[in-house]
Amino acid sequence: MARIQSLTARELMTTDVETVSPDDDVSEVLGRLARADFNGFPVVDEGAVVGIVTQHDLVGLFQTKDRTLWIPVGFPPFLETLTYAVDVSWDDLDLGIDLLRNTNKPVREVMTEDVVTVAPGTSLDEILDLLADDERDINRLPVVEDGGLVGIVARQDVIRAIRDERTAEGGDA
Repeated sequence: MARIQSLTARELMTTDVETVSPDDDVSEVLGRLARADFNGFPVVDEGAVVGIVTQHDLVGLFQTKDRTLWIPVGFPPFLETLTYAVDVSWDDLDLGIDLLRNTNKPVREVMTEDVVTVAPGTSLDEILDLLADDERDINRLPVVEDGGLVGIVARQDVIRAIRDERTAEGGDA
């Protein structure tokens, strides 16, 4: 496990990062999430990370309180079909209006602006501390160098690296 302890964000990160713009419509981003293998995007403006938007942020726009309603997202203006469970009260008849009103919102209105980022040289221990933070639910860490996004480290990248190290150690025995 000695090698894994020396890993940095640069060695763990994915460099081909899909991003969204702060001006992208919520409906467009939901459609992109329907096709993605992950559940959030860094929000980038002129190369700088200005926020992060997750599936949870977007679905939260359409939630009310009492009952569950399954909404197939695939009708105009949406491009992809995706189904979300939404809590809704029978008294809340304006859900459809809220749905239409929120689909044209820009991502800047729903993104998390306080983004936790790391540098390429950030150690695995520091990354683990951030991903395991009890107060924040962080699944991915944008990697920023000289003010620009250069990669992203997801929880799965860290787990994969630990698994690969354990497999390599077992193979040597």
